Amino acid sequence: MKKAIIKIAMAAILVSAFVLGTDNVFAQQGAKQADMTIDSATKTATIEAALKELNDRYVFPEVAKQMETNVRQRIGNKEYEAITSAEAFAKKLTEDLQSVSKDKHLRVRYSAQTIPVRKQNGEPTAEEKADYKNYMKRINFSFEKVERMPGNIGYIKLNNFYEPELGAETVAAAMNFVANTDALIFDLRENGGGDPAMVALICSYFFGDKPVHLNSLYWREGNKTEDFYTKPNVSGRKYTDKDVYVLTANRTFSGAEEFSNNLKVLKRATIVGETTGGGANPGGMFRLNDHFGMFVPTGRAINPITKTNWEGTGVEPDVKVAKEIALKTAYLSALNKNLERSKDENFKSGLKELIEKNRKELEEMQSKK
Repeated sequence: MKKAIIKIAMAAILVSAFVLGTDNVFAQQGAKQADMTIDSATKTATIEAALKELNDRYVFPEVAKQMETNVRQRIGNKEYEAITSAEAFAKKLTEDLQSVSKDKHLRVRYSAQTIPVRKQNGEPTAEEKADYKNYMKRINFSFEKVERMPGNIGYIKLNNFYEPELGAETVAAAMNFVANTDALIFDLRENGGGDPAMVALICSYFFGDKPVHLNSLYWREGNKTEDFYTKPNVSGRKYTDKDVYVLTANRTFSGAEEFSNNLKVLKRATIVGETTGGGANPGGMFRLNDHFGMFVPTGRAINPITKTNWEGTGVEPDVKVAKEIALKTAYLSALNKNLERSKDENFKSGLKELIEKNRKELEEMQSKK
């Protein structure tokens, strides 16, 4: 199962023409790809391929049937006939499927670049692996910022959870850098998810030597459940017995929601910000034809304590504030707790100044909203 997750993660980069909406694997995510005019035959072929994938793979088979019924009714109502734009068709089909499933992971993607044919469960080529590794290095495995803020508060901004086989060293370096801080702020406001094994690895830094059951994933294929635990030993320094804050936004999604939910349910972190996006059904990208692919959720998350997940609801923060003031809010909380615990009068004097300065800045930010 772990190998399958790695392949899914690699496919998400290597076939980024329809994952990221660009026609170059190394283009910036915001770049606009060229649209394409499509005919009735292409639309029909895409719909039929999509419905087959859903019936074969979607985690809830009965919902897959409901989606098929809905789409065929729309075909009968000629809702797709006037659409000639590939981008508009993918958007429309996604909306129609989500109207039934309510599943935010489920998406049809258009790619201006031809999507390569890959054998089922086939290994990526050596060249693809090298390209993927180089890309991961170039974006520093999505660790955008690691710093020590005034008042001895650590801050890590992470925008994705890539697989630990490649990113473990970067995780250790980041955690070693903040190891001596008094509290840590983990910023996931722009994190769209990723590999559950990386989620488990980073969570491991916040717990002791005994394995802690974090989450489980049920997979339709094979009717199997995969459990994820913290690792007793990690290559960097652990961050136990100190306050941790996790910043969230509506953009926080999938694996980033799992990270937030894991630490919230286990009472290991304070979640600050907005309710997250609400996507708890992992899966993978599947090619429909040369220019269309679809992300199909093939599994679902199960928290071992609540026996539920955050699908459709998101993870509710402990401190609910707008994403723009989440960092300042968490930072002030950490500074105030530092002040309460500190016995160093010189340090406390500096903390009081920092608290007053940031309190005024937060009030100003709030007044502008």
